[in-house]
This record gives sequence, C-alpha cells and structure tokens, in this order.
Amino acid sequence: MLATDPSPATAQTALPPVTVDAPREARAKPAKRKPAGRTLAARPRVTPPTAAIPTVLVQRDVTPTIARDGLNQAPSGQTQTTVDRSQFDNRPAFSVGDVLRESPGISIKQGNGPRDVGISIRGSNARNGFGIRNLLIFEDGFPVTQPDGLSRSDLIDPHAYGAIDVIRGPSSALYGNYATGGALNFRTRPGGTIDGVEYGIDGGSFGYLNNYLAAGKKVGNFEGSLFASDVRGDGYISNSWFNTQTVNFLGTLQATPDDRFTVKFINNDLDARLPIRLSLNQYNQNPFQRGCLTGATAAQGCATVPLFNNGFNTAAGTDRETALQAGLGRNDRRTIVGGRWEHDFDNQTTWRNQFVFDDRNINQPTGATSAIGDFPSYNYMSDITRRGEILGMDSTTYFGGWYNTLTASSDTRNVMPGGNATLGALSSNLYSDTSNYGVRAREELKLNPSLTAIAGIGWETTNLKGRNTAFTYTGPTPITTTTVTTADRQFQNTAPEFALLYRLNSEWQFRGRVATGYGTPQVSNLFVLPNGQNGNNTGLQAQKNLGYDLGFDWTPNSALRFSATGFYEFFKDELVTQATPVGSPNASYTFNAPRSEHRGVELAADWRFYPGWRLTAAYTYLDEIYTEYIENITNGAVFGFNRAGNKIPGISPNELTARLSYDQLSGPLRGLGAFVELQWKDSFYMDNANLLKAPGYELINLNVHYGTELVSDYFRSVNLYFEVRNVFDRTYVASANNIADTVTAAGIQNPASVLANTTGSIYAGAPRTFVAGMKLAFK
Repeated sequence: MLATDPSPATAQTALPPVTVDAPREARAKPAKRKPAGRTLAARPRVTPPTAAIPTVLVQRDVTPTIARDGLNQAPSGQTQTTVDRSQFDNRPAFSVGDVLRESPGISIKQGNGPRDVGISIRGSNARNGFGIRNLLIFEDGFPVTQPDGLSRSDLIDPHAYGAIDVIRGPSSALYGNYATGGALNFRTRPGGTIDGVEYGIDGGSFGYLNNYLAAGKKVGNFEGSLFASDVRGDGYISNSWFNTQTVNFLGTLQATPDDRFTVKFINNDLDARLPIRLSLNQYNQNPFQRGCLTGATAAQGCATVPLFNNGFNTAAGTDRETALQAGLGRNDRRTIVGGRWEHDFDNQTTWRNQFVFDDRNINQPTGATSAIGDFPSYNYMSDITRRGEILGMDSTTYFGGWYNTLTASSDTRNVMPGGNATLGALSSNLYSDTSNYGVRAREELKLNPSLTAIAGIGWETTNLKGRNTAFTYTGPTPITTTTVTTADRQFQNTAPEFALLYRLNSEWQFRGRVATGYGTPQVSNLFVLPNGQNGNNTGLQAQKNLGYDLGFDWTPNSALRFSATGFYEFFKDELVTQATPVGSPNASYTFNAPRSEHRGVELAADWRFYPGWRLTAAYTYLDEIYTEYIENITNGAVFGFNRAGNKIPGISPNELTARLSYDQLSGPLRGLGAFVELQWKDSFYMDNANLLKAPGYELINLNVHYGTELVSDYFRSVNLYFEVRNVFDRTYVASANNIADTVTAAGIQNPASVLANTTGSIYAGAPRTFVAGMKLAFK
C-alpha cells in the first residue's frame, strides 16, 4: 500500500513494511489519455511496493533505510526500525542474530542448528521451543513464514541483504494470522547497487568458513541480483558441525509502462549435527559437552538420550547415548519460488497479484525420535491501492484478500542405537491441513500537513485439520496398537487498528497506536500432552492481544537520532510452550494461559558526536506477567497452582546492545576503522513458578576493518575485517527453553535445586572467537 509520510520521506507499501529515507522517483512513463468526463489530480505516479500487505506512514526510529526502486515499503503509524547495511557490512555476520540485535525490541536465542536462531519481538517468540513463531517474516515482500506460522532462519545469510525492517507490536490488521509480535522484512541488495560481482570469504575459530558471492546488474528495464554462499564449521559444542548452502535470486522487469513483474527464488540445503540441550546443572558442569564420546564413558555433565535397543519398546532395554554417539542432527531443504505482477490502471490506482510456493523438507533426528516429512505450501494474495483525495485531504485507500494452505503427512520414528541416527519403528504419523483466507482494508488520511490518521481492519478464517496416529509396541515380538486422535477446528479472527502520526516540526515526531493481533495453534500442538507423549490437546484456543503504543522520534540535527516507545499489551489465551522430558516422542508442549500482560519500553539512539565517531544503542525493557492462570501438575493426584502475578518464563527484563565506533574519513588511513560492542542480557526465569533462573551475561566484541577503492581495470574495491567476539571468554547461556515445574506426591512444588536437573533446556553460547574476512568487488 502507499505510504503517506508528512515528511518528504514517503514510501508506498503493501506487504511487510519498510521505511524509506528518500522520496521515490516517479516512473518515467508516457502520458496516458484520460477517459472522457474523468479528471485525475495532477500528481506523480506512485507505484505500490512489493508486498502483499497494507502499509502506511513511515515512522523512522533510528537508522535510515535504503531506498530501492520498486521495493519501498513502510508501515503507517507503527513502531519500526530499519537496520541498514552500514551497520553490518564491515563485520563477519555469522547469523541474522548478529545483525538484528541493533534494533530495540528484538531478543535472540540459539535454535536447533548453527544459523537457526529464535527471533523474538517484545518477547513474542521467547517462549517457543524451536524456530520462529508469533511474528511474520518476509523477503522483499514475499512471505518466508509458512501458513502454519512457522519460520526458520537457516536460509538467512546476512551478507545477502541491504536492509532489514523490524515492525514491532500486534500487526494482524496488516499481516493476518501469527502477527501478534510484529513482522520482519529482509531486503536483498538490488542488482543496480551491486553493479558487478562481489566475492567474500570469512573464516575463523572452530573451523568456520563462509565463501559467498553476490552478482547484480540493472540493464534497461530489467534489474536482477543473485547471492550464493557455502558455510561450514566444526561448531564449539561437541557434535555441532554444520554444512549449508544458500542461493537467493531477485529479478524485476518493467515489461510495459504499466506492468512490472518480480521473481524471487531461495534455496537452502542444511546438513548439521545437533547437541542435546542441557539442564542448568549440566551447563554449569560441562557447557560445551567435552568428553562426551559415549554414554558409558561420558564425563560429568554430559547429556544423554535414552534409546530403545530394539527400536520400538523397552523389552530389550534402553541405552543412554550422547548426541555424538547417536548421531543426532538435521538434514533439511527449503525451497521458495515467488512471482508478483503489478499493473497500474492509471496514475493513482495499482492492482497487485502475488503467488508463492514454499517447500520445507525435513529429516531431524534431534533426540529419542526423528521427525521426517515434506511440507509444501501455497500462498496467493491480490490487492488494489488507490491514492487520491477525500474532502481535499490526501488519502490512500487499500483493499486486498489472500489465501494460503499447507497440507502434509509427516512421520516420527524412534532413534535406536547404532550411530548415524539409526531409525527404529514408527512412533506416530501426523496428517495436517492448515489453510487461511481473509480480507483486509486500510485508509490513511492526511488530516493536515502535520497530522495523519490511519485506520485498518483485517478479517480471517483459519481451518486446522489433523489426524495423529500413535503407535505402541507390546512385548519382545511386538504387538502393535494404534491410537488415533483427530481434530477439525475453525477459527475466525478480526483485527482492527488505529494510529495517529503527528509531526510537530522537522525535529519532533509523535505517534500513538492501538492495534490487535491473533495467532492460532499449529496442528502439531493439538496432539501433545504435558509429558511429551502423544494425546488429545485439541482444546487449544487462538491467542489474541490488544496493544497500545506511544512514542516519539527526535532528530535535532543530522548527527543525532533518538527514539522512545512505551507499550502495553493485553493477551487472552496466550500460547506458551515448554520443554517436555528428554526421551519423550515430542520435544515441547503448548498450553493456553488465560490472561497475561506485556509491557515495556524500547529506546534507540544513533549519535555521530564528532567526525568519524558514532555511538549506537538499542535497549529493551520487558515486564511480562500472568494475570490469570491456574497450572495443574500431576503426580498421582492433580494439584493446582495459581500463577497470577508470576513472570512469564523465557523473558529477559533488560537487554542492551551498544556500539562505539570510529572510522577515518580522510588522509592516507581513510577507510580504516574499529568498534567496540557491548551485549547485555539480564537473567530470566525458566519455569512458571519462578523458582529457577537462567543467568544473565555481558559480552564485549572488538572489530577492526579497512575498506578502500581500487584503481584497476578489473577490481572496484576491497574490504578487510577482523573481529574478536566474547573478548573476555565468558561462558553464557545462548538459549534456555522453558521447563515444567514438578511436585512431590504430597503436592509440594519441588525447589530450584531439583528443577536445575531438568534437561532439554540450555545451549551454551560461543566462547572467545576470532573471525577474519575479506570482500572483493569486481567491475
């Protein structure tokens, strides 16, 4: 949809919002003959950006975005930060987590794989056991979140992108299902910006090596860019080596003065070994799992997983094996193909159609069981955007609809002794069918030169169908018993939104917003019990949140930008996930917390206080509590505990990323620079009873870099950098999944000393790491 910022920085948008710091040039097109009796306002042609969702005003937080022809987007009146390439182009960004920490509201935790990180906006995904949930992810306006709400970051190599837009707060009026926390839009570098070929290589500690290539050009009416990378390493934890290849292509053709076609292609192949998540005590004893060759000879603190010797039951006994001994890991492929057609009916009206095919193929022996399946999905959207006037006020009107679906049959098989993730008998089969369809409308009205009002609404129906067949085997010569659980659920959700954006003057901008979000369960959530066994959990409800935002942006001069946002969100039936006992068929269990509240503050600053010097900071304060929740825990009898007033586990109350940098701007050392970076994450609770805490940490990173233009017929420039991460070699928790509280037979909650032995939760972060890199640009 079109963006109507009162400032000259105006962008037009549709899908994932993206801000622009410069006005978009009007397309050069021959004048069109007006129909008789019809008058069009004399204004430059505005083309809708590349997305499938409405968008509005550009609300800039701290960092400017990179304007790109045909790909400008910006959500209106919404809290948003754009992290541009200047903030990570001179460093070896291993995963997207290294980049997104530059935005307030963002929290990162290590996922199940080297570049698989959990991304959370305002705590939205901090309670999820794996992958990314409760927010939507796009690349250049194409959805990278599948219809079941699951995203993975394995396919994201930061070297490919020119900017990343972080949209914070409930956003279902714009993005539909699962946007309770917000959205991310990754923008690849346009071909005209690359204008040639770039080759880069990063290498460092623990066998890390990344070879990558970027090529792009703008020729006539066509602009295309291609990125490819090969990344591998041994990992810093036992059994955590990885090998992954990524290809990413974006091409845009201006076929006629009124028609534009865009094609997107992503393919990622991942082969990785995976360690077992630890208890807090195991983490304290042996965080990197040294001396964990076999279960029989394992050193103190080594994590193990129980495997059926016969592959189907305990009749032949079980063997406790380490991750290395069992061969646990992931072998996944992800392929995304998308196309978009934009047609201008006239200078004010644009029609857009977009189709995406997204196939996720997994083979994941990550514990006592292995998940195997293929998950193809289809996503279609169509919308119309019109820009004109209402009663003399500039108006942008948007209306669109969408449909997406995912149907799959996946198996869970037992892992048995033998190494290399030897598979035993079938544990369960899940048939799942997820579909979403709906419509959305949005109006942006510029009430006067300083004040803009935005109102939007989205309506959506979600259908979840599933059939879970669980297999149990009795006796040494097994007698097979099957238990079938079915679900057929329909959810209808409506999400209104209203926002005001007021620009007092060139220095001050104020914003207020009230918006709603919703997210339905995943089909697989409906068939997992608290103990991790297969069963009936089909009563799960959709979560909903109502959020209020108030904030301001202060830009007194070109050297200083400061942004502050306060938010308060009320959740109903919040979906919370916690780890299940190691050895159970399923790794996590999901439940509804009837009522909870999320509130916090987000601060961002960018201060160029002296030539060459720059200070940036992103700070987030979160206070998230249950306000209504009775937790039932079974040990013989069922015991209920009131969790009202308790902190929601997994939420760090304070997070800060700050960087002080210097770059030489002139003279013989021009291009030489360095920075020191601080990352602080506060301690947080791991359980609903608030008995056990994961420790916080502070990390210091140092970077030295040098970039210069080259006088050559073949080479354009060279960039060199060297970085020391975790300079003081701190041992810290990079990920801690929520754990379940337990009780004695008398109904007394077990203390923290007992919970500290609960496995399946913690991954340690990387120790001191050295990484060097080089990037060479060819003409």
